[in-house]
Amino acid sequence: MDSAARPILWPLLLALAILTASGQPRLAAPSLGFTFSYDKLAHLLVFGLLATAILRQPRLLRLGWAGVALSVLAVSAFGAFDEFRQSMTPGRSVEFGDWLADSLGALLASVLYFKWRPYRQLLEWPIPENKRLPKPSEDPRKSPR
Repeated sequence: MDSAARPILWPLLLALAILTASGQPRLAAPSLGFTFSYDKLAHLLVFGLLATAILRQPRLLRLGWAGVALSVLAVSAFGAFDEFRQSMTPGRSVEFGDWLADSLGALLASVLYFKWRPYRQLLEWPIPENKRLPKPSEDPRKSPR
C-alpha cells in the first residue's frame, strides 16, 4: 500500500465498522450492573477515536486549530448521518443524545490529541524497525555478518 494512502485507511475502516455496527437491529452489550448509560460512553469513545484518526492526517494536522475544527465537524456530520441512517433500521431509533455524545467525543479527543503532547506521543510511538531479514536463499539460522 502506498504510504501516502495509509493514514486515511484507519479512519475509513473505523467509519465502516461504525456503520456496520449501527446497521444491526440489535447490538449486544454487556450489563455493567449499574444504571450508567454505557451507550453514551461508547459513542463518546468511538467517535472520539474516529476524530483522532482523522486529525492524524498530516495535511489536516498542519492546519492547526482549523484542522481540529474540520475533524470535529466531519465526525459530528458523520454521527448525524449515522443516527439518521439508524432510523431506517428496524428496531433502531434516532437519539439526539447519541449524536451529542458523538460530537462531544470528537471535540474532546481532537483537542486532547492536538494540545496534550503525552497523549499524542502515546498514540505515535515509533514501531521498531526489523533487523535485516534473511533472503529466501539464505539459511535463517545463520546470522548476517
